[in-house]
Amino acid sequence: MFESIFFVFLAACVYACFDNSEFKKLLDSKSKQHLFLGFSTGLAMLWSIQTSIYAGLNVHFLWLTACTLFLGFRLAIFAGLFALTISYFFVSQAWYEFALHFVSGVFVPVSVSYLIFSYSYHHLPRHFFTYIFVASFLAGAASIICKMFSLAVFYYSGGQYDWQTLTDNYLILLLLLSFPEALLNGMTMTIGVIYFPNTVRTFSDKQYLDS
Repeated sequence: MFESIFFVFLAACVYACFDNSEFKKLLDSKSKQHLFLGFSTGLAMLWSIQTSIYAGLNVHFLWLTACTLFLGFRLAIFAGLFALTISYFFVSQAWYEFALHFVSGVFVPVSVSYLIFSYSYHHLPRHFFTYIFVASFLAGAASIICKMFSLAVFYYSGGQYDWQTLTDNYLILLLLLSFPEALLNGMTMTIGVIYFPNTVRTFSDKQYLDS
């Protein structure tokens, strides 16, 4: 029952995120293609390096905050979907749970990352350090916390695991993983906005440096 709901949500998400003008720009720009494929491949490789506490409770870094800030919300969703598909061929996982892992492992962290960026853009001073520490560092930590918590809630709601098992064996790792995830995304975006600012979709020198 739950699996079919997640597959319907996946299909609705793909339909809602597909934008002809967005993909036309992608097809017309070699640099955007390289960036999209680079993130998709990098994410797939990173997600293939994982460990499982119990079946389905996979632990790995995400790197989706940086992906969202570089590509934007829509392309980050597709890059994550592409990476998840590739990683499934390298890691032994149940395909009937593919949509579940898309929702918790792609949609939730990308959405959280973009919401934090949007909040910082509209309500906080547009400063370089605000972008790095709030939209990159803090959002990176929040993305993996929300990903793991949502996955735990889904498995608990489906009756696969009791809450005690989830908190003692899975959610206990939140503090251990949140800081490295934040550091990974923060460092990526620091390098990106300093050396390759034109490739970062959500960053503008005029708004964050010249204002």
